[in-house]
This record gives sequence, structure tokens and C-alpha cells, in this order.
Amino acid sequence: MDNKELELEKVIELIESKKISELRKFLENVNSADFPTILENIDDEKIIMVYRLLPKQKAAEVFVELDHDDQEKLISCLKDIEIKNVMNEIYMDDAVDFIEEMPANIVKRILANTTKENRKIINELLKYPEDTAGSLMTTEFIDLKGNINVEKAFEIIKKSGIQKETVYNCYVLSKDRKLIGVIDIKDLLIAEKTTLIKDIMDTNIIKAYTLEDQEEVTKMFEKYDAVAIPVVDKEERLVGIITIDDAVDVMKEEVLEDFEKMAAISPTDESYFKTSVFEHAKKRIVWLLILMLSAAITGTVMAKFETSIAVMPVLVVFIPMLMDTGGNAGSQSSTLIIRGLAMDEINTKDIFKTMWKELRVSLLVGIVLGLVNGIRIMIQYQSFEIAVTVNITLIGVVIMAKLLGCILPILAKKIKLDPAIMAAPLITTIVDTFCVLLYFSLSQLILNI
Repeated sequence: MDNKELELEKVIELIESKKISELRKFLENVNSADFPTILENIDDEKIIMVYRLLPKQKAAEVFVELDHDDQEKLISCLKDIEIKNVMNEIYMDDAVDFIEEMPANIVKRILANTTKENRKIINELLKYPEDTAGSLMTTEFIDLKGNINVEKAFEIIKKSGIQKETVYNCYVLSKDRKLIGVIDIKDLLIAEKTTLIKDIMDTNIIKAYTLEDQEEVTKMFEKYDAVAIPVVDKEERLVGIITIDDAVDVMKEEVLEDFEKMAAISPTDESYFKTSVFEHAKKRIVWLLILMLSAAITGTVMAKFETSIAVMPVLVVFIPMLMDTGGNAGSQSSTLIIRGLAMDEINTKDIFKTMWKELRVSLLVGIVLGLVNGIRIMIQYQSFEIAVTVNITLIGVVIMAKLLGCILPILAKKIKLDPAIMAAPLITTIVDTFCVLLYFSLSQLILNI
């Protein structure tokens, strides 16, 4: 039994035995990230009771960890003063995240119990388009002036740092709030108290712009090993920062979205069990219909070779193997290319370089597969002509599949589409048609049928 299960058992035991004071002490030591597992396994009535036992700051931390349905449920049950406590403790970027998902009546109640200053910040953040740096950032950061000394800087950090999302990086602003430098807390700690901030700040600033795509911003975290990245507007004024925890959440969302697209499923924001059967079907059926109808082309091609099949029925035996091998070969290439594009290892200008590499790989792979398959056919069917026909087709299909696997994702990126949509299902459908056409054309030529 793992730690989460033990915590859940303990909470249930304390609730049932009505040991409220002991339960309050126990909950204080439970990690905020573990609360969703505990709350989803107890009754709604008990969820409210457990939540009300938490200290204000912990309650805000737990609220952020919950999914949107549980947040809505809590807001509906909490008193106005309790909502106000949550909104006073929560970071504004987290507040915007859950407000965006709430019904209008719930949003109205939340904003009614939010300070005027925080309402202004929330409304400002909500103006930025979804999936941009502006929609992802928080406005809780420490800003300093360049003409103050280190001692004064620490006074500012001690006074306001507790309310900020991070104190590891401080941002140096000019009088008109333009970002002119960044200073690390480590540099402040080792500097003399009388040293001016402008003399030790880093002016080589890694920054993002409010309308920049959030996926591009997350790549900056990986490239520069950043803990936080400042966000500026088009006038270079600092308006917020994006912290590593928010960047990790975006990375996770992007990976899940790409995974769904590669499986020919329309992306969804809800978890598997919280998505209804109807929604699951709706997300899957469109691509399945497209792939099913496109696969009919393969059947049409095969119908044109009925005479060849009638003369030599054994040819049909090799079709599944050829199609599966082609599909798998294309899937391998597309997966690697999509990964390379996501990691910025491959650029759209590298298309010919990538094709040349995949061509050489496919030749090596095709020849090895052909040799193994040729030996099998000779042993099983004792037909050199069939072995030659199947193996030439096999090599051709592998080459075609791997080239498609590298070309299509790069072309998608070039025309501003998500490369993940050019994944295995689509490539397999194209390869299947090519496979049948090549196979029966070679059969007629080599086998004289």
C-alpha cells in the first residue's frame, strides 16, 4: 500500500471516528498535491468539511490542485468569506486558469469576493488570447530600481516577497517600467550591501512577449535552464513572469495533445473518466470516418487486379505483411521527426537533409527485411519469382513509408499545422494504397499474370 492510500485510509478513519482536532493536525502535514486523490474518494459533504479544516494558505494551495469540477463544487458550497480567503491567497495566474473554466454565475460570485486590485489584474490577464505568454503569466513578481543598493533591495524582498510567486529572480525596471535587467537572488546574497543594483544586474535578458505562443516560451525554459522568464509588451514594459511550474504544465498539455492527434483523436481537456461516452465517441469518430473512407481507395485499387488474384491466389497471403511493415516503418519515422520538430532538433529547412538520411536508413532496413523474408518464402513456397516480387515490393514500401514519415510532418510545420496530425494513421492509409499498387504491378511484370 503506497503513501497516498495510507493517507486516504487515515483521513476516512478520523472522519468516521469524528476526531476533528486530530484530523486537522493530520491534514496540515499532507502535501497539497495529494489532496485531489483524498477528496475524490470521500463523499461531497465530507469534502467540504475536510476543506474547511485547512489553514487559509493551505486551502488556497489545495484549491489550485483540484480539477475544475471539484473547484466549481467547492465554490458553490463555500461562504463568501471563505471564497475571499482563497482569492487573497491564490496567485493570479492560477485564479485566471480556473475562472476561465467556470460558469458565469460562479465567476460573478468569485469576482464579487475578490479585491478591486486583484479584479483588475484578473480582467487584464483574461484579455490575452488563449495559449499565449500573456494568458500564462503571473503578475506577482519582485521589481527593483537600478539606483538602489543591495541592502535596500533585501528590505523590499522581505516586505513583499511572501506575496510573490518567486523570489529567485528579481527584475530591474526603469522609471517607465521598461525591463532593463535581471538579478539572481544568489548575486544579491554575495554582493556588498552598498553595491548598486545596476552594477550587478544582468542586462542580457531572456524574455518573452505577451502574444508569443506559449509552446515557444516553454522551449526557452529548456534551452536556457530558466526558473522564470519575464514577459514584456511591445513597448518592452514588464507585465508579468512565467514560472517553471506553469511551463511544465504547458509541456504536459502539449505532449498529451500531440499524443491524441497521433492516435487520430481530437484533443480533449478532460480526464478519461470525466469525459462522457458521447464525447469520447465524438472525438474519435471524425478521424475514423476519414481514415475508413480513404482506406476504400485501397480496396478500389485491389479490385482492378482481380484477374491477377484469380490466377495466383497466393499473392493475397503477403498483402497484410507488406501493409503492416509499411505502416510500422512510416510510424517510426514520423514519430522521430515529430519529436525532432518539437525539440527544435529539426527545422523545416532541413527537409532534404532529413529525406537523404531517411532514404539511407530505409534502404538498409528494407534490404535486411527483404533477405529474411526471401529466405522464409523460399523455404515455405519454393518460388524464386514470388520471393523477388514480394521483396522488391517490401523494399519499395519501406522507402516510401519512411520518406512520407519525414516529409509530411515537416510540410505540416511549414504551413503552420501541427506535425502530429501527420502521424501513423494518415501515413498508413497512404502507404497501404501505394503498397497494393506497387505489389500487383510488379506481380504482373515479374510473374506474367
